[in-house]
Formats: sequence, structure tokens, C-alpha cells
Amino acid sequence: MRHGVRLGIDPGDARIGIARSDPGGFLATPVETVRSGKGDVRRIRQIIAEIAEETADGVVEIVVGLPRSLSGGEGPAAAKVRAFSDRLTASVAPLPVRLCDERLTTVSAEAMLRDRGTKGAKRRAVVDQAAAVLILQHALDSERATGNPPGELVARSQEPDD
Repeated sequence: MRHGVRLGIDPGDARIGIARSDPGGFLATPVETVRSGKGDVRRIRQIIAEIAEETADGVVEIVVGLPRSLSGGEGPAAAKVRAFSDRLTASVAPLPVRLCDERLTTVSAEAMLRDRGTKGAKRRAVVDQAAAVLILQHALDSERATGNPPGELVARSQEPDD
């Protein structure tokens, strides 16, 4: 297992859930929910800088959830995430960004929060963070099991534009 903090990101049309791992890559925890749109990538860079101030290694990788259909195909939501990931990659380079399958993570996060008794507006405020935690935890567990970085590396293709 590679050493260093990883960020998990669950991008959506309205909100972006952010999670982080411990430097050992064992446990994902929620960080915050960022509003999608103007300034979202800038805020993610700020979070990366804040983590760099508190840990020796800082963030070593970003894992972004890629929504796929149950059959594994990609639709309009996946295209939006790929576009977001391209913007993010250009802005945080040379930090690697990886796309990881996130099928049903938001559904699982909603169910988990509902089971814990989190209701209404409070649940909507944290569901994106919970989904980011699930995406990142799956990526961490996958790397620990296989010894390989998870998902698909996003190639840098453009200049930053936040």
C-alpha cells in the first residue's frame, strides 16, 4: 500500500462530497460538501493545501467516483464526471486523479444515513460526503487487496480553468 493521504470525491450537479484517508490508507472519513460550479475546483485545491499543512506527505492522489449503469455502461452523468475530472486534473497537476466505479454509492450512503436516523435536510447535507467516503474506502480496500492503484488514471489534457 502506498503511503499518503488520498481524497475521495463524489461529484454531483449541485454538490460535491469530499472525503479523505489517513496517511496509511486504511480509513476514509468525511471532510465537507462543496457547492458544484464556479469555484469548486479552487475549494478542492484549498482542501489539498490544508491537508499538506497538517501532514508530512500531503495528498498523494485523488479518487473520483465515476457513475456507471448496473450493466457497466456510461451515460450523461458519467460524461459530466469525466469533464469535471479533466478540469480537476488540469488544476491539481501533477497530483494524479483516478476515476473509480461508484455504482450505487449514493443509494448505499442514503440507506446508511437513514438507518442511523439522519433525516431530511440534514441527510441531504451529508449524503455526498458519505458517498465520497464509500468511494474512497472501496478504492483503499481494492488497492490493499490487489497491490495496484484503483481505477482509471485521468490523463492531463488541458490547462486549468476554475
